[in-house]
Amino acid sequence: MTATGVVRDDAAVPSRKTGFRTLVGTLRRDPMAVASFTVIAAFLLAALAADLLSGLTGNDPYTYHQDLLDGRGQPVGWGGGISAAHWFGVEPLTGRDLFSIVVHGARTSLFVGITATLVAVLIGTIVGITSGYFGGWYDRVVSRVVDVLFGFPILVFLIALMAVIPPDLPRPPFIVLIIGLFGWPPISRIVRGQALALRERNFVVASKAMGARSWRIVLGQVLPNVGATIVIVTSIIIPSMIATEAVLSFLGVGVTPPTPSWGRTINEAILWVRTSPMYLIFPAAALFLITLAFNVFGDSLRDALDPRTARR
Repeated sequence: MTATGVVRDDAAVPSRKTGFRTLVGTLRRDPMAVASFTVIAAFLLAALAADLLSGLTGNDPYTYHQDLLDGRGQPVGWGGGISAAHWFGVEPLTGRDLFSIVVHGARTSLFVGITATLVAVLIGTIVGITSGYFGGWYDRVVSRVVDVLFGFPILVFLIALMAVIPPDLPRPPFIVLIIGLFGWPPISRIVRGQALALRERNFVVASKAMGARSWRIVLGQVLPNVGATIVIVTSIIIPSMIATEAVLSFLGVGVTPPTPSWGRTINEAILWVRTSPMYLIFPAAALFLITLAFNVFGDSLRDALDPRTARR
């Protein structure tokens, strides 16, 4: 057999150096990746240091300041009561510090979004990689379950479920569990497709021929090769999880008062948008910025890890 008769296992894809340092260097040269990562890091630091940040002005998200409101319950002063002591103004009717509400709401939203994403990614990866690699009746059953979940009105079910849970049950962990359990089908389908392709590759076939156990192949060869896909999908799914928590809180079935939540604050602020627009602008802007930053960073991460989408 001549050299021209050898069939290559890899597709004609331009090669690219791999490794964490190479990835970081690629992202550092991407201004959109740097900007989005900066925004994400700022929100994460704000969420972790929410007590410290709100304490800089001597405020917290729970104390009422009725002296900062007029007779109709509206904040006194420009921009909804913006001042040196209240950087974002105060909340109508209660006078609570809006800056404290926003930074503590970041803690709630990011905790729910990131943790629910990890739950969904864990389940979706396990289900997808096993169904794609082993195939057979197990793959057929899993595929039908995923199809059912894709057509299931999950948001309606979440609203109904959150409305009937006991009020003394901690809402954030419960929301994480429910959103994560219903968020794994898209991840499973993506990982399954990767596993289906990888199980036909020469190095996997050779491992089977040499007698390697299936789980050793899955963990040692298939999983590392879908790692980049999992990382990309994780960064893209986080904003949808944050938005789901915000929607539930907006509809009144999410995080219960007095725990700060962007979604509930936006819901309450709609009633005051004409007289106190800053009450709506600040939490809505925070929700918009963090979801946009995660989406942009996810796109940049995909471009950095996938040589087929290399930027020109």
